[in-house]
Amino acid sequence: MTKELSNKVFSIKPSGIRKFFDLVSEMKDVISLGVGEPDFDTPWHIRDEGIFALEKGKTFYTSNSGLKELRQEIANYIKRTQGIDYNPDDEVIVTVGGSEAIDIGIRALVNDGDEVIIPQPSYVSYEPCAILANAKPVIINLKAENEFRLKPEELLNAITDRTKILILPFPNNPTGSIMDKADLEAIAKIIIEKDIYVMSDEIYSELSYKEKHVSIAALAGMKERTILINGFSKAYAMTGWRLGYACAPKEIIKQMTKIHQFAIMCAPTTSQYAAVEALKNGDDDVAMMRQEYNQRRRFLLNAFKEMNIPCFEPYGAFYVFPCIKEFGMTSEEFATRLLQEEKVAAVPGTAFGDSGEGHLRISYAYSLDNLKKAMERLKRFVERLREQA
Repeated sequence: MTKELSNKVFSIKPSGIRKFFDLVSEMKDVISLGVGEPDFDTPWHIRDEGIFALEKGKTFYTSNSGLKELRQEIANYIKRTQGIDYNPDDEVIVTVGGSEAIDIGIRALVNDGDEVIIPQPSYVSYEPCAILANAKPVIINLKAENEFRLKPEELLNAITDRTKILILPFPNNPTGSIMDKADLEAIAKIIIEKDIYVMSDEIYSELSYKEKHVSIAALAGMKERTILINGFSKAYAMTGWRLGYACAPKEIIKQMTKIHQFAIMCAPTTSQYAAVEALKNGDDDVAMMRQEYNQRRRFLLNAFKEMNIPCFEPYGAFYVFPCIKEFGMTSEEFATRLLQEEKVAAVPGTAFGDSGEGHLRISYAYSLDNLKKAMERLKRFVERLREQA
């Protein structure tokens, strides 16, 4: 039957994360550190707004772009956190998670054969979305010795006459790396000189532990060439509500809205009402969760140090990316044996690109108790491997 299927879709590999966790679902007593999902419940005042919307019968379509009140609150949020002015009427669109915003943003910008630069390791959706839009993914392999930051010379070497977009995935999933203002200024200079666009995926912007997150769109000359993507899943523990957004120049938003209009119609109405409350009154919740994540982050870094496993310090998101090269196994082999022998589930680094080889992604969006148990099991596994070497 495969000859009747789309060659393009058929050629795309399934998500390495989901492929690996099919194994987890068949095992008992597994401590899973793999899924990038907050273990916190959505704060009650946000849930209450969703419940209230249902009770009041607010279950109809919203406008294609999203509730006007929500778009206004998004614009307010970006203004107070980044100092960027967006017009909620034509420079903001509400989407079904950040993932939809990535998809329609790429499709709105590229023509057949245009190139999309994707630094890796990074979120699994960028490359397939570029392929589905008939663009050519151009991969930059980020390096651990650079703290997995994108360097100006790496970007320059990747740009050609066909380059249309740079994906900027910071704070980064899976590495936890960040780009500070100085890093971004060096990148922005090249973007402007080469006249290309940036898609800045800032879904983890509120989970920054070293310093306040800076958006590249806030730099001089960058708002007009940036699609800023964010959402509610990570900062507000709203993964199942499926709500994200994009901010960009009105001509780009107009084309993104057209695709969204025909494919989706509008984001979930109940979720949109809840998101208004999140933006208005959720700052304390975000601060509390960020503090908890930071405690877990420090615990894991200390645990790896005690195990003599190299792990650069991540300053964003809720992942660590330890190096397991000393054990002479591929990331997938190591993760599979760790799961089978100690019942700890982590994601092979190669799920996020070839440059993730030799690493594991471990999420600390889990309780400290579970993290402690998992590290005890990992320590036992590592000691056994070293004894056998």
